Order: sequence, then C-alpha cells, then structure tokens
Amino acid sequence: MLRRLLQPIWVLLAVVFLIEAWLWDHLEPIVAWAVAKIPLRAFKHWLAERVDTLSPAMTLVVFIVPVAPLFPLKLVGFWLLTHEYWMSAIFTIMFAKLVGVGVTAFLFDVTRSKLLEMEWFETLYEFVMALRAKAAALVEPFKRRIIDVLRGDGSGWSSRMLRLIQRFRKSVREAR
Repeated sequence: MLRRLLQPIWVLLAVVFLIEAWLWDHLEPIVAWAVAKIPLRAFKHWLAERVDTLSPAMTLVVFIVPVAPLFPLKLVGFWLLTHEYWMSAIFTIMFAKLVGVGVTAFLFDVTRSKLLEMEWFETLYEFVMALRAKAAALVEPFKRRIIDVLRGDGSGWSSRMLRLIQRFRKSVREAR
C-alpha cells in the first residue's frame, strides 16, 4: 500500500530529473553553437590546456565555482515571486536555470576526463546515469499514454474528450 502511495512522488521526481536531463541534452548543442559563434572556442581550448595541468581535485573547483554566482540570482527570482512580480520572477528563475545548465554543460565537457579520474566522482557519475535510465523507464508509460491521448489513439474518456474538443473548435471556427 505504501508503494502505491509513494508512486506519484517517485514519478514526479523522475519527471523533474528528466526535465533537467532534457535541458542538459538540449542546451549542450546550443552552448556548442554559442562557442562556435563567439570567441569561446579559443577560451575552451585555453581552459582545456589549463585543466590538463590541474589535479582532479582542483578541476572539481573549476567545475563548481563558476556556477555558484548564479545561486543569488535564483534567490532574487524567489524574492520577486514572494512579492508577486510573477513574470519577472519566472523570467529570472528560468534565465538563471538555463545559464546554469549551459555553463555546467560547457565546463563538464572541458573537465569530464579529469573529474572521472576521481573514483568517487566516477561512481557518482555512473549512479546518476543509471538513475537517469531508471527515471526514463518509470516515466515512459505515462509519456506514451499522454502521446496517445494527444493523438486521439486512446480509448474511453480520453478519446471522447478529444473528439469533444475537436467538435468545439470546429463550431468556434464555423461561428466566425
């Protein structure tokens, strides 16, 4: 019984985790594009050369420190939220999140090989990758069901509701 009660929480956590992974996967090409457009390629090469001379522990500092200044920006976003500046808060939090994931993806690309030299980091990395696969497997049936509902392939209430929405849209178009 406890398992049935906790399943929605696990699914929610899996969805949040997968959103983070999706952002990471989709921001990495954008960061690569930005690196190609602005002179970050030379910076990336310079940074990679410097990282090669560092110990794995110092590489961890290089990986973590640049993201730390974004934390106060998120706090500003939450302050705006508490003072009911909704759009500013959402924009600030989303901006901080996207920049944070982009910078992290960029730095992880540069520092990955050095970070994976640390046994505990490699174990953590493998755990996160396994967790990501588990989260994807947990969310997959729900994702498939949502896609079926949106296509109208489902049966029962979902397809009836979709037909009702389609009829309503058609009547609105005809009324114009």
